Amino acid sequence: MLENIKFKIQNATRLTREEGLWLLQNASLLDLAELAETVRYRWNPKRRVTFVIDSNPNYTNICNIDCIFCAFYRHEGDEDTYTYTVDEMIARFKAAAKRGVRTVLLQGGVNPAIPFEYYLEMVKRTREEVPEIHPHFFSTSEILGMANVSSLTVPEVLAKLKEAGLNSIPGGGAEILSDQVKKKISNRKGTSADWLSVMREAHKLGYKTTATMMYGHLEKDEDIIEHLSVIRDLQDEYGGFTAYIPWSFKPGNTPLEKIIPHYATGTRYLQMIAIARIFLDNFPHIQASWFSEGKKIGQIALSFGADDFGGVLEEENVHASANFVHTTSVKETVDLIRSAGYTPAERTTLYDIIAEYGDGEYPAAAISSARLDHHLEGTELLTSLPVVEA
Repeated sequence: MLENIKFKIQNATRLTREEGLWLLQNASLLDLAELAETVRYRWNPKRRVTFVIDSNPNYTNICNIDCIFCAFYRHEGDEDTYTYTVDEMIARFKAAAKRGVRTVLLQGGVNPAIPFEYYLEMVKRTREEVPEIHPHFFSTSEILGMANVSSLTVPEVLAKLKEAGLNSIPGGGAEILSDQVKKKISNRKGTSADWLSVMREAHKLGYKTTATMMYGHLEKDEDIIEHLSVIRDLQDEYGGFTAYIPWSFKPGNTPLEKIIPHYATGTRYLQMIAIARIFLDNFPHIQASWFSEGKKIGQIALSFGADDFGGVLEEENVHASANFVHTTSVKETVDLIRSAGYTPAERTTLYDIIAEYGDGEYPAAAISSARLDHHLEGTELLTSLPVVEA
């Protein structure tokens, strides 16, 4: 089987689900690395690894979905809930832009008290008042929530967001695109078809998006291949995915911690990166994660098919809620890529190259690794919003 798969990879022939499953279950790490690197250099022939200077703030932690893998969400009435006004978020974006941030990946809980107009204003004002920032806003779950509170269809919601200035959305909310797993870990979040439908409608309108996967909990190998298969099929339709980003489940402070108390291994992560690069023959980029897996594993993943090192992540709260925190700086990110044997290159959200950095060269942005407190001093939280009936 391995020789047949190698022949297909060398001849740029698509693997079947059965072949992908066989590789995941039987191939050695070295064989996976070799095959993944073949595909990686077909897509990206230079020894260049990209990164983006970004921040991942949250505008609310109130959520009514109750995913058992999540330590971030709170219910209305809990002591530590928050919802920021648009003014407060714009102030944060402006401060981030002054520090060199180019992309804001903005997500929050699914909070039914927030009206749809709030999201439209957030996008429009970001484009108008903070043009240095690319708004990479809202997961599929939030978009489905917007449809519920506004009585609009998902295509109508996406069209209005696009008119306001949004043109890319993150891939959060996928977890594992296998309904037998989703029913166990996020039964109120919708089906795999819901996630795929939002992405499909976004791609139809010209949005660029990412695809993600959270593994290391209740899934089986067959579910991993199912996930990769359905996003590969969707990519065939419109080519709207820019990159694929896997990360492992972080059990700290989650209800699922009682069942899955340990992190997935680094070996498993390298398998996930390599099998994705081999199987997803129509994805231009695979992202390695220094943040979710650790800096050394992130570096090693660059030799298992990944060509992107993700973001500097000036602010991040979701993994932090699960007691999992890694920090870095722009300089360290460049050094990590360089010491792994690659040429660092800063990119935009949509993977346009801003600049490559040779030995001794760094971006002008000097962002410290100090994490920001997600409750700003001297600001008032938006503690009440009108409930909009669906």
